[in-house]
Amino acid sequence: MKFRDWVQLLVLAALWGGSFLFMRVLAPVIGPWATADLRMVFGGLFLIVSFLVLRRSAGWKEHWRVYLVVGVVNSALPFAFYSLAALVLPASVEVIVNALSPAFGAVAGALFLGENLTARKVLGLAAGVAGVLVVAGGLDLGASAWAWAALGVCLLAPACYAVGGVLVKTKAGGIPPAALALGSQTAAGVLFLPSLALPVPAGAWSAGPLALVAVFGILCSGVAYLLYYGLMARLGPTKTLTVTFLMPVFGVFWGALFLGEPVTLTLALGGILILAGTGAVALPRR
Repeated sequence: MKFRDWVQLLVLAALWGGSFLFMRVLAPVIGPWATADLRMVFGGLFLIVSFLVLRRSAGWKEHWRVYLVVGVVNSALPFAFYSLAALVLPASVEVIVNALSPAFGAVAGALFLGENLTARKVLGLAAGVAGVLVVAGGLDLGASAWAWAALGVCLLAPACYAVGGVLVKTKAGGIPPAALALGSQTAAGVLFLPSLALPVPAGAWSAGPLALVAVFGILCSGVAYLLYYGLMARLGPTKTLTVTFLMPVFGVFWGALFLGEPVTLTLALGGILILAGTGAVALPRR
């Protein structure tokens, strides 16, 4: 990896780790559905402008169905799930749970693509589950049904990413990665526009929240996807996957710095278990 690749990988991890901070702040203000949808809308608009400047085509006529399906499964649903959970859970917890995405991907690969689920991967999955339980135990959820439901909803997001990965591999072959990013963000964002009509707290559509959600969408979807697919093209999926291990570091740091979220021993131990399990599942043997 060249110096430029390391810099872009760190920037991507900082952006995607920070996305959980944005959701934690925005979801109670404009609602979780609007948070998810406007992230896609502004991210899609940024990518559309980028394509226009570069005079590139997204191939809407040929691929719009793929864009819509991938956009719903790989963006709209996980964004909505994380935004819903953000009404209850700290951003640092969500970003750690997100680190399970490659482990869920291994299960999806075994179920739908016939990939081998080795003993090493099974042990990694067990470590990941144990890490989630440790994190949950440190939250003092008690008998709060809403808190436990939020944790369950949070776990649905990496499951969506896993299914989305299968869809990309089986349905999106031959589509340029940047075009897939543009098409999926835009198609799902337009599909979920009616969610903006849902009731929101007073003052939700003032200049402050709107500016914040615009920055959120442009940075964490538009810019981040351009970086991600650029790294995928140069480095391949295995090296680019290391962003999953860097995101919790940034997510926990941003949460502590800007929201005063505590960094507890159980959070750290749970995060280590999840990352170790994910590494056992996702990274190849040398």
